[in-house]
Order: sequence, then structure tokens, then C-alpha cells
Amino acid sequence: MAVTEKDVFDIARLARLAIDPAEARLYASRLSRVLDLAGQLASVDTDELAPMAHPLDDAVQRLRDDAVTESDQRDSFQTQAPAVERGLYLVPRVVE
Repeated sequence: MAVTEKDVFDIARLARLAIDPAEARLYASRLSRVLDLAGQLASVDTDELAPMAHPLDDAVQRLRDDAVTESDQRDSFQTQAPAVERGLYLVPRVVE
């Protein structure tokens, strides 16, 4: 698909961009190449391919054991807090 300089200015106006008229031809050429590439991708026959949710869909991810690795240190952390009540940190009210 060929993009003209007028198309570039129309797109720039819609996007509220200032385009230098001297560069409009360059932008038109680059946009045309992008749209040509999209056209090539759209023309590829994918009827025999199964859709995938992810390119590594059939890969197996190793998972670690679900085990506790740290001890409960809440009490020692809360001794440093400015205000604590019944195991909860108290913070200033921000919404009234």
C-alpha cells in the first residue's frame, strides 16, 4: 500500500503531531514499507497451523518446591515501626 505525503499530513493532524514538510516524503516511504510488510504477513497461509496462546506453549517450566524458606520475623520488624496495633502497622489516614 502506497502512503502519500497527503496521507502523512492527515495522520499527523489526527495525532496532533507537527510534521516538517521536508520530511513528509521520508515518512511516507517508511510507512509504505511497514504496511507492505504487514500485507506480506497477512498473505501467509496459516490454515494448517494450530493457534497458540504463547510461542513456548508446549514448554514445561520447572517449579521449585513449595516450602517455607524464611522464619516468621514479624515481631522483630514491628519493633522498628512507629505505630503497631494487634500485629498490624498503623499509618496516617489519607482518605477522609
